[in-house]
Amino acid sequence: MGRLFWKFFLSILLAQIAATVAIGGAVWLKNRNAEQARPLDIDISPPAALAIESAAATLEFGGPAALTRLLENMDRHRVFAVDQHGKELLGRIVDPAMVKEARAMIDKGDTRVVRRLTLPNERHYLLFLPAQDRQRGLNDGDARPLLAGAGMPLGDPGFRGGPRPQGDMRQPPPGAEGQSGPGPGPGGPDGPRGPRFQPLTPFIPLAAALLASLLFAVLLAWYFSRPIRSLRQAFEAASQGDLAPRFAQAAGKRDDELTDLGRDFDRMTARLRSLMDAQTRLLHDVSHEMRSPLARLQAAIGLAHQNPERTGMSLERIERESMRMDKLVDELLTLSRLEAGALAAAKEEIDVAELLHQIVGDAQFEAATQDRTVAAQGAADVVLLGQPDLLARAIENVVRNAIKHSPEGGTIVVDSSAPGGILRISVLDRGPGVAEADLDAIFEPFFRSSGTDKDVEGHGLGLAIARQVVQQHGGTISASNRVGGGLCVEIALPLD
Repeated sequence: MGRLFWKFFLSILLAQIAATVAIGGAVWLKNRNAEQARPLDIDISPPAALAIESAAATLEFGGPAALTRLLENMDRHRVFAVDQHGKELLGRIVDPAMVKEARAMIDKGDTRVVRRLTLPNERHYLLFLPAQDRQRGLNDGDARPLLAGAGMPLGDPGFRGGPRPQGDMRQPPPGAEGQSGPGPGPGGPDGPRGPRFQPLTPFIPLAAALLASLLFAVLLAWYFSRPIRSLRQAFEAASQGDLAPRFAQAAGKRDDELTDLGRDFDRMTARLRSLMDAQTRLLHDVSHEMRSPLARLQAAIGLAHQNPERTGMSLERIERESMRMDKLVDELLTLSRLEAGALAAAKEEIDVAELLHQIVGDAQFEAATQDRTVAAQGAADVVLLGQPDLLARAIENVVRNAIKHSPEGGTIVVDSSAPGGILRISVLDRGPGVAEADLDAIFEPFFRSSGTDKDVEGHGLGLAIARQVVQQHGGTISASNRVGGGLCVEIALPLD
């Protein structure tokens, strides 16, 4: 899987993690607020205050035994009496949270529904009424069994709306009306009031998760749209003829499939620009090469018209220039077909030793007329699979190029070897050599090195044709300057 997949995957995973954390936070806050807003464990209603008042009076004036009888005779609404050791008077199980809450209310000075009494024997009792008991029976307003057990008549007007006595035991403390009602707290039926914007609290993490998702989406979209936008601009510029590479500069140090695509596009445009420049240069070079023989042809024709006595000499010049133009056209057509791959015929087995022997013999006959010598060296007795005519022409072009640039009396050596399954053919001369900067350029069409003599014939297409032939055979061709002067052109062809 590519790098683009992992970036998509990690981005989506990160967005999911953020959403999960946000939703989990919303649930946690909701539970926390619900826990904070839950009803109190201690009953704080007015009937509970009356029951606590009655139990406190019984304990204070009758002691634990009287309070025990009182609580045992009660079917409901039993007040809890816990001593300093955490033991309840009737042996009932007491929730430590209730005890803790009751003590906290006493510490705050709220003795209306919670009492702490100290008896003469130094025993301490904490009196309170659990809220669940109130929910089961006290909310119906029926506290008569508890009050009857405390000695209050059931029809006492102080409990059922009649005139209240002046005593403090049944008189609710100031502010009790504000805390009465169907619920356990001062906030009405739903319990104590929370923060002002508590209903909106669960939506805050969800909104944060949404914003985080939008942020990741924006970053992801920007990350992937930026190279696409740059690539689109490059395509638009290329459609208008501007083939200059520009995507690599805009992409920077990014490393993903989109960046690789942009760099491939830059390489494509660079190659197209190189081909277009080569085509333009080729047209210029062809026109230049054709102009000279045409000018000489016109001069020979004009001379024949002006001086009929020299017609024979003019015809010889016309024939020679025509042959040059025919050779130039033939080389151009060959090079064009090689570059287009139109000469890809079936390959044959080639005896390399016999092929080189024939090429060296023909070259020696040609070089002898120019006071030069061609010698074979090495023994590459191997068989090569290829096209013999094209391969022979490529090697001949290299050898003839060496003959042209060798000094009079010089020797051109054709060395061959086959180490490691690679056929190597080296053509060595003692000519002027080539500048180091031009060693690769000599294989370009119509290229002439600065050290080439002006009287050397040729159009600069021989080495270009040789390179195309060698490349079609899966090989390479290179040039290097020799120590002591001269040039070495090496052809390397695979034998497999």
